[in-house]
Amino acid sequence: MDSPSNHSDKLAQLRAQLGELDVEILALVARRQTIVTEIGHSKGSLGIPTRDYGQERDVIQRAREKAETMGLTPNLAEELMLLLIRASLAAQERDRVQEWGGGNGRKVLLIGGAGKMGIWLARFLASQNFDVEIADPTEAAGDFPQIPNWEDSPLDQDIIIVATPLRLSNKILEELARRKPKGIVFDIGSLKTPVRPGLNALIDAGVAVTSVHPMFGPNTEMLSGRHVIFVDVGAPEATRQARDLFASTMVAQVEMDLESHDRLIAYILGLSHALNIAFFTALAESGEDAPRLAQLSSTTFDAQLEVARLVAGDNPQMYYEIQSLNDYGTEALSALRDAVERIQSVVGEGDLEAFVSMMQRGKDYLAGVGQTPDTGT
Repeated sequence: MDSPSNHSDKLAQLRAQLGELDVEILALVARRQTIVTEIGHSKGSLGIPTRDYGQERDVIQRAREKAETMGLTPNLAEELMLLLIRASLAAQERDRVQEWGGGNGRKVLLIGGAGKMGIWLARFLASQNFDVEIADPTEAAGDFPQIPNWEDSPLDQDIIIVATPLRLSNKILEELARRKPKGIVFDIGSLKTPVRPGLNALIDAGVAVTSVHPMFGPNTEMLSGRHVIFVDVGAPEATRQARDLFASTMVAQVEMDLESHDRLIAYILGLSHALNIAFFTALAESGEDAPRLAQLSSTTFDAQLEVARLVAGDNPQMYYEIQSLNDYGTEALSALRDAVERIQSVVGEGDLEAFVSMMQRGKDYLAGVGQTPDTGT
């Protein structure tokens, strides 16, 4: 019979072998990334888009089929290939942005650039060879030149971006209208009606102004599958120049009017944020032990918990502004309240038919939005 020491030695040997295999896997990934970079350069030379959905499908299908012959689950192979594809696309996109270098040393002033999204924009624009300066009383991350007060700037930049909280953004836009900078001006606020007075003042002052809403957070590395909304407020050339900033990326560009933007955002952001805030508030006030809930969680609960955790860890001021400053926000919150009350009523009355009808209506509606994942039980 093997002694415990023999088992211990065997375990140590197996772990050492596993460590060596991990290094080999990483080396293969690095080699793959090198080839990916070369492919990206070739695509750029040929004018071919970075993303090829047909090729991605073929890669995944090939991996699934090969996995079965190796005794691996096809789903494992697919998840692994999707991870590698995302990493490849991110690398190709970064290279393309840097190669484009469309900034050509043009100057950018980022007002409020010490915030998370401001820093993302600073790095994004600097990678395109823009000369970025940050105006913010808070010290910003990175090596960007910085001044504490934007009003001390001569405003001779080619682009001025306002990346501050919404109430402050409007005041800044109105002050910029009085100073009439020569370059294009745009905000990146999540709502547009609160900054309407400032935008209108800039238009009246003859300033090239537009409004932009990046529909992603500051941790975003790859823009494929992401959206940036452009709201033309009466200066189409300014909107065109703002769109050009993202031309070398894989981001989906969407143009819409100001009213449509805020009406849709009431549901896209306001409703989804409120739902998650209600979810974690209900849990926090339930009296249930959080670790025990985690032990007994389901697939659906885990997915919802992860989104709620991200919302809870984000900027409360920004979330409050999205809820309180949107002229259409009450409509979405009322819809959420009515939906919860309807569920409570249907369940309380034991009305299975009505409950099934609600589920079916939701299924039919979501079929037009996109595929829904298997949520388990």
